[in-house]
Amino acid sequence: MQNFEPQTIDLNFQDTPGVIALYAWDTGDGLALVDTGPSTTLGALEAGLDRLGAGWDDVRHMLLTHIHFDHAGAAGRLLELSPRARLYVHERGARHLVDPQRLYASAAQIYGDRMEALWGEMRPLDAGRLTALAGGETLRLGRAEVRALYTPGHAVHHLAYAVGDELYTGDVGGVRLDPRQPVRPPTPPPDIDLAAWQASAEVLRGLDVRRLHLAHFGSYAQDGQHWDALLTHLNEEAEWVRERLARGTAPAQLEEPFTEWVLEQVESSVPGLAAAYRFASPPAMNVMGLARYWAKQEKKREEH
Repeated sequence: MQNFEPQTIDLNFQDTPGVIALYAWDTGDGLALVDTGPSTTLGALEAGLDRLGAGWDDVRHMLLTHIHFDHAGAAGRLLELSPRARLYVHERGARHLVDPQRLYASAAQIYGDRMEALWGEMRPLDAGRLTALAGGETLRLGRAEVRALYTPGHAVHHLAYAVGDELYTGDVGGVRLDPRQPVRPPTPPPDIDLAAWQASAEVLRGLDVRRLHLAHFGSYAQDGQHWDALLTHLNEEAEWVRERLARGTAPAQLEEPFTEWVLEQVESSVPGLAAAYRFASPPAMNVMGLARYWAKQEKKREEH
């Protein structure tokens, strides 16, 4: 098995280290990047490439796990800076990158006047430089064989990528900021799907890989405990929200107690980590996603 050793580039999001990771590795035909980060972190990405002895012209392949702004916001600009690069994304996300107006407007409903400061500009990209994937493909990038794995649950357009014995999980692999912190699920709106996430986790758990590379944040051994913790917390957090919604509590009223509950658990696992976790995966946002999921489930029940 060939070794395509990834290098972690900390995008230092909002001047905070350890929140968003990008992974770069040499394919033998230029660099491959897993995700691009938002436009606001392009400076950190350029500095990270420079530390690797590389620059924009060396980037040839961009593998997007999904099109949320923290993962794909800089895609259009990065293609402009890297004229020989090609971008890969799930087919359900591709059109939103070619014309990101609807995606930007949807995110603006959540982030409001913080959009520009957090994410910056999201430029449309040239459809001719984009390859839309369904999942299940094996890509030949230089010397590397890259397996694109359809892994919905966090997003309907989510892909993970397996390269040799390295697995890039995007967000379906959860948020883990410290080896001592049991992994937890990021569940923002709009399309959290518990059953799909559970199925995706089982697919990734069963892969013969050595390491998991998480966007938030870092690299960990492939082991069952990682996936067990992820699914346990996914189910616990979803049930916490469901039970309180069933009592008639409005989603907005759940944000503060849910945040306290989650951060207490994080802090108990790694003292001093709660603030960083809150920034990396805002619990209030996760309540919004789970509440939306349960509303969809209730609507389905009513329709049947």
